[in-house]
Amino acid sequence: MINWIRVALYAILLAIVSLTLMPVQLVCLWLDMKPRRFLPRFWHRIACRLLGLRVRVHGELDRRRPLLISANHVSWKDIMVLSSIADVVFVAKSDVRDWPVFGILARLQASVFIEREQKHTTGHQVSEIGRRLADGEVVVLFPEGTTSDGNRLLEIKTSLFGAAASAVPQSPTGVVHVQPVAISYTGIHGMPMGRYYRPIAAWPGDTGLLPHLFGVLREGAIDVEVDFGEAVDYDRHSNRKTISRLVEQRIRNMLSDRLRGRAPARERTAA
Repeated sequence: MINWIRVALYAILLAIVSLTLMPVQLVCLWLDMKPRRFLPRFWHRIACRLLGLRVRVHGELDRRRPLLISANHVSWKDIMVLSSIADVVFVAKSDVRDWPVFGILARLQASVFIEREQKHTTGHQVSEIGRRLADGEVVVLFPEGTTSDGNRLLEIKTSLFGAAASAVPQSPTGVVHVQPVAISYTGIHGMPMGRYYRPIAAWPGDTGLLPHLFGVLREGAIDVEVDFGEAVDYDRHSNRKTISRLVEQRIRNMLSDRLRGRAPARERTAA
């Protein structure tokens, strides 16, 4: 009973914050004002706190632009976690636009929606991502194309890195920086989550969105580790498959190390 009271209270608080910020964000999007980039970060920080997501960041967002973030994908919570850390926009599947709650949030964050089944629109969508990158926006890409169980990195789709190639001609330096990021769900209520309990945090997609959301609200206190890796430079001479394999390996290594309870190699070397 107490859990449901807490869920109801947090839902009301989040609704109040959302209804306060939404009109402001809509105006900022309409007029293309700078606050449209950082208002989502403010909202997601509050949302993470209310949901019980305790985010710890290792490393830092690369300061160079254009910057494409390539991250593993475990759950819808990844979006909240990354948005609470930096001013980012996401590349999302077109059906996300119609999701309850999160579809509205995605539109308010000016996400780029892609139609993967309609090949004739691919060029336009890739160009849109390239334009956003060239304009200085930090774009987040989930190259697995779907969510995993949180215990491993799925094979990434190299075609999605075409966005980096499309932004190269528009980059002042002729380079797009691709930064690998690993999102690891490691604990619940202060205890290690472990391989068999990680599905509590993960959302493989066969569970309804709203039931999973309420489940997370009931549980609360989930520890999330976010590792920013070393960026890879993508220029006009780069091979897309080579870059994607390098990024994939760096994400895989960081994720594996963190889930095993040890710092990634770059942190051990620095120490």
